[in-house]
Amino acid sequence: MRVNSGKLSHKIVGTLIAFLLALVGAIGLTLAISWRLEGAEAAINDAGSQRMRTYQIDLLMTRALTMPDAALNERLAEEIGAFDRVLQELAAGNPRRPLATPGSQEAQQQLSKVEQIWQHELHPQAQAFLLAAPSERPIILARFERQMEALVTHINNLILLMERDYAQDTALLRAILGLFTLFVLIGAVLVIRILLRALVRPVGELNAGMGRMTDNDLAVRLPVTSDDELGGLARGFNQMADHLQTVYATLEQRVVDETRSLEQRNRELAILYAATSLLNEPVPLDTLCQNFLDHIKSALGADAGAVRLYAPDSQKLYLTSHDGLSEQFINRERELNCGECLCGEVIQSGQQAVFNTINPPPGMKHGNCIREGFATSTAFSIVHGKQRLGVFNLYFRQTRPVSSQERNLLETLGQHLGVAIENQRLRSSEMELAVSEERNLLAQELHDSIAQGLAFLNIQVQLLQDSLHKGKHSEALHTAEQLREGVQESYDDVRELLVHFRARVLQSDLDSALTSALEKFEGQTGIATRFERIGVGAPLAPANEIQIMHIVQESLSNIRKHARAKNVYLTVRRAPTRTEIEVCDDGIGFDTENEPNVRSERHVGLKIMRERAHRVGGELRVVSNIGAGSRLLLSLPRETREGV
Repeated sequence: MRVNSGKLSHKIVGTLIAFLLALVGAIGLTLAISWRLEGAEAAINDAGSQRMRTYQIDLLMTRALTMPDAALNERLAEEIGAFDRVLQELAAGNPRRPLATPGSQEAQQQLSKVEQIWQHELHPQAQAFLLAAPSERPIILARFERQMEALVTHINNLILLMERDYAQDTALLRAILGLFTLFVLIGAVLVIRILLRALVRPVGELNAGMGRMTDNDLAVRLPVTSDDELGGLARGFNQMADHLQTVYATLEQRVVDETRSLEQRNRELAILYAATSLLNEPVPLDTLCQNFLDHIKSALGADAGAVRLYAPDSQKLYLTSHDGLSEQFINRERELNCGECLCGEVIQSGQQAVFNTINPPPGMKHGNCIREGFATSTAFSIVHGKQRLGVFNLYFRQTRPVSSQERNLLETLGQHLGVAIENQRLRSSEMELAVSEERNLLAQELHDSIAQGLAFLNIQVQLLQDSLHKGKHSEALHTAEQLREGVQESYDDVRELLVHFRARVLQSDLDSALTSALEKFEGQTGIATRFERIGVGAPLAPANEIQIMHIVQESLSNIRKHARAKNVYLTVRRAPTRTEIEVCDDGIGFDTENEPNVRSERHVGLKIMRERAHRVGGELRVVSNIGAGSRLLLSLPRETREGV
């Protein structure tokens, strides 16, 4: 049964506010009664003091008869004034003291009688006594004393009435305190009962329910007895229990489903892994496509398949690989125009196509799949990035639904095949580029070795002829010796090309090789050379040293042929970030802008030097002016300098 609808916080706060208001009201009433009792007590004291003050006035008047004294008259006047003030406060009250007026009607009437007797009888006589002559005072005193007894009697009656009222108020205060105590006890019991019923008991039931659920009792449900927060907790607990019970009841089936899904994913991963392994094999393109087709056909249980590659020039699809297809089918679809039939539409749109031939789509124009006896046909794009490279097909003789997971798998396989095909094309282009590069290197090697040697031999033959004509046999012998050395060097270069297909550095480091090249140059030409090394650095890679040596050799060859120099300076500067090789001569120089030998394509030396510098990641600059020699500067960054 539901009770106490509403929020639990509103219930608790409302109960506490009601209890607090009642408590504050009871305390306020108690304070008011206690203040009244305090004022009544002061009034009783003042009324009693009036009685004593009456006797005090009589005593002072009696003493004034026997010993007249101004001081007695002053004290008598003060007592009369004090009687008037106290009487006024008793009638009007004084909340600052506090002093309360008589509470009952009877006490107020008695106070009025006291005021009348004092104002009309005793007060005038006391004033007359102060002003009378000594002979008249005894008469006034006797009259005062006769009337004084009546005043004192009325004051006594007033005090009795005020004490009776005080006793009644005290009894009322005690009764209120008793009721207040009872109210506090009852309120505490009610608050405890409300908290037990609205808070403690539902929390205990929730805790017990959690304990039972911990013990695998999923049938436990909590009673919903309110619409407050705890009721919401109970409903939430029941919903959670329902959900857990449902999940537990279907757990076995969920495990079976997840296991099946995991097996499907493992199968897809195995297919992808095997396909990736096949596509990474270095085989011809036709073999690659055929291996791919055999793999996916076997993995998905297809009865036939085909791979068609797209030729952008002719905008046609060519049947590259196939399996399980008849000769008639192959002859009819050996090539398809882009946009023709479903395969042509797939290459255009990039969208997959899976259909049953019983109900073919509108784009199926040829109908070869139907004539071949296939019930389900598929077509997926072969793509690489945004480039469409072809289409592959799978055919099934029985109706075969293709799930979304299988479609995603086939799309991914198409992307993998596209990457493999593109890699094949890139490898072919790379091989062609390598052949071209190798031919270029061979031409450079021939120029830097055989061509330079033959040029030197040509010069030496001319010198030999000149010496023989002039009859200078010693010079002819010397020239013949240089010819023999040149022929031997050319022979060594040819042999090196045949064995290693690459020029060599005979020494173990670049500095030694450069020193040897300068000594050889100086011995052949008679031109003075100087080699300077500045700084230190890591050794260069051997391939880079070869290129640098060829650049220096070509520069020395140009100096020998064209510069008419007397001195050659070679400087190698090594720094933390760069290495610089500088070749300078004091020859005739040339105009780098207008020199025909520099600008002509027939002069390949400078072009080859620049190509060699670019190959090692360096920069080559030539500075020259007519009559001021020439300067060649090769600059290499740090990453090129570091040896491998």
